Amino acid sequence: MMPSPSWSWPALFAAGLLEAAWAVSMKLSKGFTRPLPSVLTLLFMAGSVALLAFAMKRLPLGTAYAVWTGLGAVGAALAGIAFFGDAASPLRVGSLVLIVLGIAGLKLAG
Repeated sequence: MMPSPSWSWPALFAAGLLEAAWAVSMKLSKGFTRPLPSVLTLLFMAGSVALLAFAMKRLPLGTAYAVWTGLGAVGAALAGIAFFGDAASPLRVGSLVLIVLGIAGLKLAG
């Protein structure tokens, strides 16, 4: 049975959040030398891909993949700024805003 279209977008959004979470936990794993962050990385990866696969049952491939990677990229970049001292230059923040606008456009397009 196909998933309801109403669950595809929330699943995709959650997949994108888990994409960012695994990037952060991978950073915290210090090259997979720390056990807990290493295990969390693998769990977040598996959850992210499973939710992406669920969402792709109803959403177009290009839209789902672009939204997934976009949310993961924005989430990871924001976590880097907030927690790891990554640069927050106007150009960098503006570029993240453009990614979010692109994601919103894909959502509106269907």
